[in-house]
Amino acid sequence: MGRGAPAPSRPAPRTGREQVLTGLKGQGAAGGGFDRLIHEHTRLAIMSALAVVQSLSFTELKAAVKATDGNLSVHARKLEEAGYVTCRKGFAGRVPRTEFSLTKSGRQALGRYLDHMEALIYAVRRT
Repeated sequence: MGRGAPAPSRPAPRTGREQVLTGLKGQGAAGGGFDRLIHEHTRLAIMSALAVVQSLSFTELKAAVKATDGNLSVHARKLEEAGYVTCRKGFAGRVPRTEFSLTKSGRQALGRYLDHMEALIYAVRRT
């Protein structure tokens, strides 16, 4: 910084109200705010189940999130299109097997989502 140049200003700390109002605008994963894609309860269940294991088969994941075949397929595909989940299809002997895993960006998005929810809970409980 040169002489006489104004010091960079820091944004004022946001109040709990401001955090909630800006966070709930649905900025998505890229904006670091509320990720509506993850927030849907079946997709959150899928992401949570995959966060604690290396991978799950379609059957295991279906049982874990208590979804129907069609419901799980639709929600898993949305997460896959977002780059949050990978789906590998293969065979175990002659039996088809589909395996799901959380990607690195999926793990990061889930972390941001959880951070946001923790901040929201903290702001609500503080009042």
